[in-house]
Amino acid sequence: MNLSAKSAAPTFAATSGVSVLAQFLWIVLFAAMTAAGARVEIPHEPVPFTLQTLVVLLSGAFLGPRNGALSQILYLSAGILGMPVFAGGAFGFARLLGPSGGYLLAFPVAAALVGFMVGKRATLPWTFLSMLTGLFVIFASGTAQLYAVYLRDAGEAFAAGFLIFSWWDVLKLSAAAMIYHEVRKRWPRLP
Repeated sequence: MNLSAKSAAPTFAATSGVSVLAQFLWIVLFAAMTAAGARVEIPHEPVPFTLQTLVVLLSGAFLGPRNGALSQILYLSAGILGMPVFAGGAFGFARLLGPSGGYLLAFPVAAALVGFMVGKRATLPWTFLSMLTGLFVIFASGTAQLYAVYLRDAGEAFAAGFLIFSWWDVLKLSAAAMIYHEVRKRWPRLP
């Protein structure tokens, strides 16, 4: 064991108990915030407008790739297990197989990707690009499932699953990037 490994080991051991608890609480908080974002809904068929993607992007940025993804897995698990956390108070595994399932299933992947990319640089343009990439993953997955299970027409699926949400999600993306940067400036030790 080299000298740097010896000095790093006690620091991790001394803080791992508190750190694990804090990480767990942040994961639960972001899962709950995603559920709350689903309740802020503008009804639209076949997929409603919600604030979920804003929280997904923030979960990746603040929690990092692993914990951001875990927060979204916890959110999806709560819905699968019967908690009414999906848009419109919906729940159950069938929701993941329907028109909005592709978006929901992409949440953990998008959060992980955003967390990974934001961890590379701390500039606002890079954060925006990172979140745009995560949002693209959500849109691509959602549009693909919308095509496969609901519309069966690629043009209609693209229009109903991607284009219609673009203006709304650019606003959420901009807000998420600004929120992340302002919070990181004021409280750099979170979480």
